[in-house]
Amino acid sequence: MAPQGSIPVAANVLGTIGTVLWCVQLVPQIWYNWKQKKTDGLPGAMMLIWALSGVPFGVYAVIERFNIPVQIQPQIFSTLSLVSWSQILVYNHQWKPWNVVLLSGSIAVAFGGVEALLILTLRGPYQRGLSWPIVLIGVIAAILLACGLVPPYFEIWKRRGRVIGINFVFLTVDWLGALFSLLALLTQHTFDILGGMMYIVCLALELGIFVSHGIWLLRTRKLRKQAKLAGMKFDDLPEARKYQTSPSGGRANRSSGPEEVEIGRVPEEPSQKD
Repeated sequence: MAPQGSIPVAANVLGTIGTVLWCVQLVPQIWYNWKQKKTDGLPGAMMLIWALSGVPFGVYAVIERFNIPVQIQPQIFSTLSLVSWSQILVYNHQWKPWNVVLLSGSIAVAFGGVEALLILTLRGPYQRGLSWPIVLIGVIAAILLACGLVPPYFEIWKRRGRVIGINFVFLTVDWLGALFSLLALLTQHTFDILGGMMYIVCLALELGIFVSHGIWLLRTRKLRKQAKLAGMKFDDLPEARKYQTSPSGGRANRSSGPEEVEIGRVPEEPSQKD
């Protein structure tokens, strides 16, 4: 395996499209988080692992001399992932924004330093024919990218296939970004297997999230219609409780709340003792 030489025009064009999509992929999710002021169903582990995966991914892309758009993808991807992770800390874990800014900024600097150090350290030996370290870096990047998409499946499992908290505009843009980036690698003079695997893993796991929610929509179409006819939200139906989770991660059980009252019933005034 050797670094890419000249890059075909088609690879640069497709890589540019993929990069543009990945530059904005997490913007809809970040906007959605900010608008909702909550990130239920969006795992913090997903975003932190994705941010970390940008380090080996960036090292691999630079040393392999991918087309320039693909080389800058990991940096943008990692930065946006850290922003989304910061929102999770603020909205769901009640961290102070200033503390989160300091923490995320420190992590970003550390990631950038490690990536620069690895590039400077591994580039020379790789050009002299020592390939196993950069192969290992590529494998680590692919594993981290895949691991980042595992936590959402735990959230989906807890809600019996339902997807909440993940913005589907973000997911669609991310999927298309991975597709165009994969096509960019396919149109290079030689196809990089490890680089391609990173995108293939992303495409497959994100497609699974789409499929899971699509199946859930089919399974609950009668319940959603019932809620609409009753002028209620889906989550207000008693039958919908099995598709929800409590803040601690368990199944929601609204009937256990001490302040829950029966719909249509006026709560009794507490008796006053002399």
